[in-house]
Amino acid sequence: MKTFAERHPSEARRKRIALQFILLLGVVSLFGDITYEGARSIAGPYLGMLGASAAVVGLVAGFGEFLGYVLRLASGFVADRAKAYWPLTILGYGLLCAIPLMAFAGQWHLAALLLILERIGKGIRAPARDAILSHATKQVGRGLGFGIHEAVDQIGAIIGPLIFSAAAFYTGGYRLGFVILWIPALLCMMVLLVGRAKVPSPVALETTQEGVQEELDRRKRLPKVFWVYGLFVFLSVAGFANFQIISYHFKLHSVISESQIPLFYAIAMGTDAVVGLLVGRIYDKVGLLSLAALPLLTFPIPFLAFTRSYSFAVTSVVLWGAVMGMHETIMRASIADLTRIERRGTAYGIFNTIYGGAWFLGGAVMGLLYDFSLPLLFLFAILMEGLAGVLFFIMKKETKAAN
Repeated sequence: MKTFAERHPSEARRKRIALQFILLLGVVSLFGDITYEGARSIAGPYLGMLGASAAVVGLVAGFGEFLGYVLRLASGFVADRAKAYWPLTILGYGLLCAIPLMAFAGQWHLAALLLILERIGKGIRAPARDAILSHATKQVGRGLGFGIHEAVDQIGAIIGPLIFSAAAFYTGGYRLGFVILWIPALLCMMVLLVGRAKVPSPVALETTQEGVQEELDRRKRLPKVFWVYGLFVFLSVAGFANFQIISYHFKLHSVISESQIPLFYAIAMGTDAVVGLLVGRIYDKVGLLSLAALPLLTFPIPFLAFTRSYSFAVTSVVLWGAVMGMHETIMRASIADLTRIERRGTAYGIFNTIYGGAWFLGGAVMGLLYDFSLPLLFLFAILMEGLAGVLFFIMKKETKAAN
């Protein structure tokens, strides 16, 4: 039987365990990103090589993302109701094995199914994993914890595409790249199981409340400020130009050479990692006030990106990476501070669905407006970020009222 000291470790020890656990989850995400970001970087050409049309490639990508985000609602709810945070996280990461199996896909139908399976895995694991991570961040600071996780995660987002670049250079194809991905996929599962063994009950890092109080918390609904925050997220993300349309502009008007586009994406990912750490520390000092910077930094991006200036292109990509770093750190950290433990998985599921819906809608609208009228695209970005700014002040007011 465990002693009281073992059941309730000192604050210093809890902080040390939490930091180690955050790093372990970061390494899990690193190997996961190597696997799926590597595949995503060449999914279109690979499907085309197997005989898929451009329409099929677009449909597979869009349906996979849609399904992944819709599943997060159900996954978050199940995680809270069944306390199945670890099982859902392990199952979701387990579906990463669909990616290296693409090496043996002789037809585009099978390759498309495997790509969609990986997106399903992402939808299953994301809310549960973020809920687990949120408990550990309580000990080191929400912003810093999510910032560390994002910084380690982005290393994988850079390495994955480089594996396929090297494989294509040496073999002239992509199959070797998929075979190599067995290594990070299996390492991802191994490190995840180590984390599960080290911290079987992550909630213990955040609270020592008795079961009766937890039952009372379980009955409480998500607070009003959470829904205001959700609308703020939707508007700020909808006005955020995605990298696909930015890189399309770069290629169409030869703003940068085609070979430089992956390099620019790597620059954005590196900026994402650095800014994530910095803004995470700022969030821990000023809290939700740090979110005010999001609309201010987001709306200039299309004005800089959709020009024919090389220097503006570089600036827009760095700014794009900085905003992504804020999305992945303080947006996720805020959920943990706005919601109770017993609703954390549900909250992350809803947040991810809102985020994905805004990403899809904003990308579709900006894509249409790009072909029709750039001034209207600029106006759309200003309108979305302006409304997000208004929502920020409403959210700030609601937070004070809730406190």
